[in-house]
Amino acid sequence: MREPECRSEAAGRTAEGAAERDGGAAPRHPFGRLFTGDRVLWIIVAVLAVVSILVVYSSTAKMAYDAHAARSSTHFLRQQVMILVMSLAVMIAVHKINCRIYNRLAVPAYLLSVALTAAVYFMGVTTNGAARWIPVGPFQFQPSEALKVATVLFLARQLAGRQSKMEQLRIVPTWRFWRWRSDPVQRRIWREGTWPLLVPVLLSCVVIFPAHTSSAVLVFAASWVMMLIGRVRFGELLKLAGWAAAGVLLVMTLNLGRSETAEGRVQTWIHLWTRSQLDKPVDRLTDVERSMIAIRNGGLFGEGAGQSAMRVEMIHPESDFAFAFFVEEYGILLALVLVTLYLWIFFRAIEIFRRCGTAFPGLLALGLALLVTCQALLHIMVTVNLIPETGQTLPLISRGGSSTLFTAIALGMILSVSRQNDERSHDMPRGESLYER
Repeated sequence: MREPECRSEAAGRTAEGAAERDGGAAPRHPFGRLFTGDRVLWIIVAVLAVVSILVVYSSTAKMAYDAHAARSSTHFLRQQVMILVMSLAVMIAVHKINCRIYNRLAVPAYLLSVALTAAVYFMGVTTNGAARWIPVGPFQFQPSEALKVATVLFLARQLAGRQSKMEQLRIVPTWRFWRWRSDPVQRRIWREGTWPLLVPVLLSCVVIFPAHTSSAVLVFAASWVMMLIGRVRFGELLKLAGWAAAGVLLVMTLNLGRSETAEGRVQTWIHLWTRSQLDKPVDRLTDVERSMIAIRNGGLFGEGAGQSAMRVEMIHPESDFAFAFFVEEYGILLALVLVTLYLWIFFRAIEIFRRCGTAFPGLLALGLALLVTCQALLHIMVTVNLIPETGQTLPLISRGGSSTLFTAIALGMILSVSRQNDERSHDMPRGESLYER
């Protein structure tokens, strides 16, 4: 009787180990049950949160000595810690929800986000010439951050429901607009492709554009890549890119929205490449020039925590130029590790996408990871003058509530997809396979 018992116990341990390797067994440790899904993503989030605390605490030290601020040196640290704790709690809650619920919430979430973003122009708070925030008690809420996530959520739903006929679908109508009503082919394009797939993306971009041009570009780029992965015909996407380029030229020509500000930033960027002089007085340098000096000061190993010299000169070292500030204090080597972490988020999402087997959760995870990673890369490229200034924050690191909160929601949704991959609990609706032909 002893030998069968041993065999049974060993078989149980083997089955348990196999289940844990496959992601099917519930972790024993309480933290393991709380933080389910892709463990690498959780580690990346934890590292970025620690970096955020270091960056915000040191970069906002100059604000404590502002005669008009009347705040202690730890005021902004406590504020950022509170935001991070709240965002972590939201992320944990979001990643426990079945992603099919997000499918059902996609339409109302998108419509509400569009309405709130549009409402900003009538009842919002304006800063630096841009209306972006809605006051909510003592806080300010930036609905365009919600709209970025909601657009990806809505587009994932729309693409997923059309996978069975995606290869025959056309989304871009002819430029001969007078044929849209009379031609049955054009009416079909509008009904099956343009209205459900293209119009929501363009509406999001149009609503965001007047206040935050770079965010509109970010939403369009992420949506374009999502449609490419979602098997929209490449020829249609090339036409869409052409229409988008023509639209940008028209907006710049007519000086619509904040196009004048965008044009000024482009001219400044060109000037920095052709006639920049970093040895002129600091008070005559642009923000980007100051960020480049900060990066140069940092070198390979940095000046050390709390030793930044440029934080007094940079206007927003805690938000718009957080990466440059990080390089100055911690060096290029650790900054490269930071860049790797953001790229790793995208590569983990690719792995999650490959394991899904059905369109909606896979497209949702990949689209949201594109938003986070591309926003980080845009921020970093601005600080080294590879692109004109955008005002994009560094996700989960820069000081700010709305960006951190909705980045946490996006990562929570990705972790929800990953958790269901491990549990093998995704349903498989007919006509929603990414590999269907």
